[in-house]
Amino acid sequence: MPYKITEDCTSCGSCSEACPAKAIKEGDGKYEIDPDVCIDCGACVDVCPVEAIKEA
Repeated sequence: MPYKITEDCTSCGSCSEACPAKAIKEGDGKYEIDPDVCIDCGACVDVCPVEAIKEA
Protein backbone atom coordinates (compact mmCIF):
# COMPACT_ATOMS: atom_id res chain seq x y z
CA MET A 1 0.00 0.00 0.00
CA PRO A 2 1.54 3.35 -0.99
CA TYR A 3 2.08 6.03 1.60
CA LYS A 4 0.74 9.59 1.73
CA ILE A 5 2.08 12.77 3.26
CA THR A 6 -0.29 14.59 5.59
CA GLU A 7 -0.76 18.30 6.19
CA ASP A 8 1.71 17.99 9.08
CA CYS A 9 4.54 18.08 6.49
CA THR A 10 7.06 20.86 7.12
CA SER A 11 8.66 20.51 3.65
CA CYS A 12 12.06 19.61 5.10
CA GLY A 13 12.82 17.25 2.19
CA SER A 14 14.14 14.37 4.30
CA CYS A 15 11.63 11.95 2.78
CA SER A 16 12.51 12.88 -0.78
CA GLU A 17 16.20 12.29 -0.14
CA ALA A 18 15.49 8.91 1.49
CA CYS A 19 13.17 7.57 -1.22
CA PRO A 20 14.99 4.94 -3.34
CA ALA A 21 12.23 5.04 -5.99
CA LYS A 22 12.30 8.85 -6.31
CA ALA A 23 8.51 8.84 -5.78
CA ILE A 24 8.47 11.96 -3.59
CA LYS A 25 8.45 15.44 -5.11
CA GLU A 26 7.86 18.91 -3.74
CA GLY A 27 4.23 19.83 -4.18
CA ASP A 28 1.99 22.75 -3.34
CA GLY A 29 2.85 23.57 0.27
CA LYS A 30 4.11 20.08 1.11
CA TYR A 31 5.83 17.10 -0.43
CA GLU A 32 3.74 14.54 -2.32
CA ILE A 33 4.19 10.82 -3.03
CA ASP A 34 3.35 9.47 -6.48
CA PRO A 35 1.44 6.25 -5.66
CA ASP A 36 2.29 4.79 -9.08
CA VAL A 37 6.01 5.07 -8.36
CA CYS A 38 6.03 4.29 -4.61
CA ILE A 39 7.47 0.82 -3.87
CA ASP A 40 6.03 0.64 -0.33
CA CYS A 41 9.43 0.35 1.33
CA GLY A 42 8.71 2.74 4.22
CA ALA A 43 12.08 4.49 4.06
CA CYS A 44 10.33 7.87 4.06
CA VAL A 45 8.35 7.03 7.19
CA ASP A 46 11.54 6.30 9.14
CA VAL A 47 13.18 9.65 8.35
CA CYS A 48 10.21 12.03 8.71
CA PRO A 49 10.94 14.19 11.79
CA VAL A 50 7.26 15.17 12.28
CA GLU A 51 5.69 11.76 11.49
CA ALA A 52 3.71 13.26 8.59
CA ILE A 53 3.79 10.12 6.43
CA LYS A 54 1.04 7.54 6.85
CA GLU A 55 -0.21 4.50 4.94
CA ALA A 56 -2.67 5.57 2.25
